[in-house]
Amino acid sequence: MAQLSINVERWLMNSSNKGAENLSQFEGRYSNYFMVGHNAFEFLLDFGHCSPENENAQFHTRIIASPSCAKALFKLFHESLDQYESTFGAITTSDGM
Repeated sequence: MAQLSINVERWLMNSSNKGAENLSQFEGRYSNYFMVGHNAFEFLLDFGHCSPENENAQFHTRIIASPSCAKALFKLFHESLDQYESTFGAITTSDGM
């Protein structure tokens, strides 16, 4: 099931696929602040925005996923980051990673 999730996401992101126009129904939200938690049954992924004017992050989205789906998402992010860096160069972060 985890592999299927990755393949479906790739299919949806490819604009040459029929049905990709359905992506317009989604609302895009900018995030620069993230929290991740887990228990024995699920992972919680919280997305928010933090700005210099605001002391606290404003969270707007929570995604709850099974451990297998969370691992598939991690793999998808890892592959996408590798592809991005191959194309555009290394990404640097404030912590030097």
